[in-house]
Amino acid sequence: MTDISKLGEFGLIRHLTEDIKTKNESTRYGVGDDCTVLHYPDKEVLVTTDMLMEGIHFDLTYIDLQHLGYKSAMVNISDIFAMNGTPRQMLVSIALSKRFTVEDMEMFYSGLRLACDKWGIDIVGGDTTSSYTGLAISITCIGEAAKEDIIYRNGAKDTDLICVSGDLGAAYMGLQLLEREKSVYYQQVDEARKKNDQRGLEELAHFEPDFAGKEYLLQRQLKPEARGDVILQLHDAGIRPTAMMDISDGLSSELLHICKQSGCGCRIYEKNLPIDYQTAVMAEELNMNVTTCALNGGEDYELLFTVPIGDHAKIENLEGIRLIGHITRAELGTQLVSRDGEEFELKAQGWNPLK
Repeated sequence: MTDISKLGEFGLIRHLTEDIKTKNESTRYGVGDDCTVLHYPDKEVLVTTDMLMEGIHFDLTYIDLQHLGYKSAMVNISDIFAMNGTPRQMLVSIALSKRFTVEDMEMFYSGLRLACDKWGIDIVGGDTTSSYTGLAISITCIGEAAKEDIIYRNGAKDTDLICVSGDLGAAYMGLQLLEREKSVYYQQVDEARKKNDQRGLEELAHFEPDFAGKEYLLQRQLKPEARGDVILQLHDAGIRPTAMMDISDGLSSELLHICKQSGCGCRIYEKNLPIDYQTAVMAEELNMNVTTCALNGGEDYELLFTVPIGDHAKIENLEGIRLIGHITRAELGTQLVSRDGEEFELKAQGWNPLK
């Protein structure tokens, strides 16, 4: 393993980025100078940024650095797609402690580049520094869109249909599964230490978590996908959403954002929420309400969007898109209609990193 201090800041940057080739005409100059040079003559520029902190947003006990790099990129790419834009460039800043090696950063960058190559994105710069508190990651993604193509959160109107892509709650169930197996592992370690069982501790070095039949949940948590394919699907079908967001903090939270900014209410139906079989089974194992998980779990990175009621037939013909309700007047509130017809007010109970 190579100590990062042997390369230094600029040596590490050069080592990780020297073979990166730019793919976009808007990238005039990438890594290697004081600033990246971009050129957008006829487009609106979209910029989004996310910070991921070890111990808050990720746990290196159960996510490897390659998956972390991939996920760090995808959650930012998802924000550009949520505005109906095309991602073009990415800036990557990392603060890391001395426990990380050059090889660790190579793995992280391999995940980043895998995600960027999937959508033709140029890595054009960033920053590196030291940290006393573990790994911190800050990603900025830059995209483009024609002015008339950008979709905001504030365009939903009464009678619009509410749609989501994919399924909900799987990433949250994946997190619960990982946390459960981590807890089992540390419990066994504690028991072996209390008994001074050296052989038991050695055997735990080969601990195998119980993930059988739950592979999809792990994939949704560890390797999320930005839904650029859905954007292309909607474009090809001639559908232009009136409002759109990606689902990072939970369906309830995101839908309430759309309603607040659009000045409207909503009505969604429990029976229409798309839930994968593995999600339902895992929720039952953990004695959790699967609807609550689908509404508030977060990290699905699916697209939530509204469309005019006239697009009903087009939406029904799209694979992987589910109609879950409709927009109402503001005075009718934000309601979930249960399977037995009862109405409940939607509440934002999803991920809050400041709690």
